Amino acid sequence: MLTKRIREMEAIYSYRSLKKEDLQEICTFPQSDEELFYVSPQFKYPLTPDQILKVLENRYEPTVVVDEESGQVIAYANLYEYKDDVCWLGNVIVSESFRGQGASKYLLETMIMKAKSIYRVSSLLLSCHNTNSSGLAFYHKYGFKPIDMRITKLDNQKRIITIQMELEI
Repeated sequence: MLTKRIREMEAIYSYRSLKKEDLQEICTFPQSDEELFYVSPQFKYPLTPDQILKVLENRYEPTVVVDEESGQVIAYANLYEYKDDVCWLGNVIVSESFRGQGASKYLLETMIMKAKSIYRVSSLLLSCHNTNSSGLAFYHKYGFKPIDMRITKLDNQKRIITIQMELEI
């Protein structure tokens, strides 16, 4: 029953390329400094359209998910560092009000499809911080496997572990 319900909810989502007018809405998605750090350590809370545009200088396929019923932009991600037969998934974020409703899964499936069909990669990579347990569980659920880790010293001298994960597609 739950699987059917999720499929029904996913049917109301669509995706498209990012438009400049989407930026302000995306900036409302991160609910805290920590959550924004998970999206990108380069971002500073609160997120602004200029920060997104700056990161997009080296990104591909900036994509939004739209709720078909309301027309609202509800999720965002992009690809980066396309090289040989791999690329990276980045800046993944879903509006707080659409979490747990299939939007994350729809966004991930969309980005996997784009990586595979447009760039013909055999692997999609991502980085996820050790403190982002819900993100780690989500990516693991959809087949991503840990392949490496990096220890980063933050501005406040604390350290965080970034787990690099891979999905063979």
